[in-house]
Amino acid sequence: MSSVQLKRLLVALNRVKQHGYIPKCKQSTAAAAQPKKEPEKIEVFVDGKPIHVEPNTTVLQACAVAGVEIPRYCYHERLSIAGNCRMCLVEIEKTPKPVASCAMPVMKGMRILTDSPLTKRAREGVMEFLLVNHPLDCPICDQGGECDLQDQSMAFGNDRSRFTDNEFSGKRCVEDKNIGPLVKTSMNRCIHCTRCVRFGSEVAGVSDLGTTGRGSDMIIGTYVERLFMSELSGNVIDLCPVGALTSKPYAFTARPWETRKTESVDVMDALGSNIVINTRGGDVLRVIPRTNEEVNEEWISDKTRFAYDGLKLQRLTAPMLKNRDGYLVPCDWEDALSVVAERIGRLGNGSKMAALAGRFCDAEGLIALKDLMNQLGCETVCVEERFPNVGASIDLRSNYLFNGTIAGIEQADLVVLIGTNPRYEAPVLNARIRKAFIHNDLQVAVIGPKIDLTYSYEHLGDNTNILSDLASGKHAFSKALNGAKRPLVILGSAMFERPDAASLYASAAQLSEKLRDVSSKEDKEWRVFNVLHRNASQVAALDLGYKPDVKSIIDLKPSLLYLFGADEGLIKREDLPKDCYIIYQGHHGDRGAKIADAILPGAAYTEKHGIYANTEGRAQQTHVATTPPGKAREDWKIIRALAEVCGASLRYNDIDEIRERIEQVAPNLTRLDSIEQANYFKQNIELLKQHQSSFHNQPLTPPINNLKDFYMTDSISRASLTMAKCVKAVDQQLKSQHRN
Repeated sequence: MSSVQLKRLLVALNRVKQHGYIPKCKQSTAAAAQPKKEPEKIEVFVDGKPIHVEPNTTVLQACAVAGVEIPRYCYHERLSIAGNCRMCLVEIEKTPKPVASCAMPVMKGMRILTDSPLTKRAREGVMEFLLVNHPLDCPICDQGGECDLQDQSMAFGNDRSRFTDNEFSGKRCVEDKNIGPLVKTSMNRCIHCTRCVRFGSEVAGVSDLGTTGRGSDMIIGTYVERLFMSELSGNVIDLCPVGALTSKPYAFTARPWETRKTESVDVMDALGSNIVINTRGGDVLRVIPRTNEEVNEEWISDKTRFAYDGLKLQRLTAPMLKNRDGYLVPCDWEDALSVVAERIGRLGNGSKMAALAGRFCDAEGLIALKDLMNQLGCETVCVEERFPNVGASIDLRSNYLFNGTIAGIEQADLVVLIGTNPRYEAPVLNARIRKAFIHNDLQVAVIGPKIDLTYSYEHLGDNTNILSDLASGKHAFSKALNGAKRPLVILGSAMFERPDAASLYASAAQLSEKLRDVSSKEDKEWRVFNVLHRNASQVAALDLGYKPDVKSIIDLKPSLLYLFGADEGLIKREDLPKDCYIIYQGHHGDRGAKIADAILPGAAYTEKHGIYANTEGRAQQTHVATTPPGKAREDWKIIRALAEVCGASLRYNDIDEIRERIEQVAPNLTRLDSIEQANYFKQNIELLKQHQSSFHNQPLTPPINNLKDFYMTDSISRASLTMAKCVKAVDQQLKSQHRN
């Protein structure tokens, strides 16, 4: 090594020691909270163009700032740097050979050449080596048309290869792996970028995938044959730059250019992940993620990605009425609406009527149903998820929102999970917590059973009295809580179904307010109290005035019950009077339709323009990707038509007018992709002081604690054959592990 090279190496090591080359998003929040000087930017030259970047920037990132595209396979913005594909080679002046730009930090005055003859020859050579063993599967590969290897070989590769069959003794062959019913493997195509391995270990938190061997004998697999048991496993399909990992349900179905792409929002949980729906000929063929840094980054759960086949199965495609023999028979819309309106008219007033909204209802349908019920004299309009009637209850939005926001988790330094398992209730949120745990040294505490959250945590127990001890400072963990500068308390919505829900909620709110008083010294706008909902429609329904009290419907003993997509089975036929007339409006023949006397077929979330508010109160909109099947119609249009037959006046006739009505009731729901911050925490605490806590001696148990139960939680996933295969595969895997 020459003296010049040694000097450069020493300078680089000194910079590593000084700056750490840690990306800005991965710095500790505790350190980020302290006031400090911004690092002075340094000047580098990309193809002769001067740019100014921060000292911890890599050469690849500097080129991106300059607007120069650098090819890459192994590098990904959200994964650690591997530097093993060598496709990102660039020439740097006064260096003897090309360097990997993804792993090389910039230095002051560095001159980077991205289009020099040396750079071009280097990239062509790397591409030649990659294509030596790659099979000629492009005509049958599902990655065709959106393959990085295809695109980069055309842009940066050579038009011929120096390797021939005579010189090279055959291509490398690798056996395909069976890692479950979701991800299809074609390991002959693998280029060893290790994106899937790094995603599993860093983001998903499972170490099922790994590498064995070296050089041309290197193999990516599961060591022993087993499932890739992760609720986020489908994201490796998007990460794989070649066709080695593709979607098994989507295999050989369509090419990207044959499909119509519609941007939409997921409703499988209350997170509101942004998605793109690919359709052809009226069928949903694929669901893939859409980047939104504030919500889901670029990940989605397996249920979001693969449960779409349930949209075609067990669908309600025509209105139905129960005949004299007790069977539901199809009929026309005129007959169904007239019979339902006649039954409503028999009651005279709405005092003996009730309505219950389910988990997939959009804001348009919710406001139309509430307006109709109110005009008929009915005030018992409820949602399936409960909420305790204590303090200000749902009168204050801050009581039922995820106030700290999803992105705010990355600024937190301590999270307390109470009665929730975010890994299965909101997988993408759990990945965000894991990200903060790894990069920001986030401390996590759990009040509930011992569960696998993919990261370490302090288990405080599953007793309800722990909350009182934490609030009073008697618990051993109180010292850590009081030392937190930006804490978050996350309360699972399933805890509201307990008999002592009021006491549990009051204790969690009081603990949050105590922590907020401490954290306000650092950040006056920091919000500690958060509720993690499970139903996509819950926040919008509460904003529009729905009551979270199913028990009030049972106590009312209604003569007519309107089930609006309510499929959780919270109200059974035996809970109601024998002469109670049940109307079900929804898109699947699930639990609600089984007890109905009349069925009005609605549209699923892929078939309508609808507003949904996620657990943090962010309003987002779905768009029409396919048309509703058969005689099914959009929900608000059905209710509007029913109101016309009943003689009620709903003063909106199109989507714009009904959204004007939504703006009158809850204007925040019409401000799409924005969060209206909620306050009044102290006022609620003053009201809660009057509440006397009385806990039941029952452990705090989240509703979903394993992967098997995660796959089937709603009417769409219960109808999905793919989700049924997942349940069967997990069951077989667990039995095999038990035998061994």
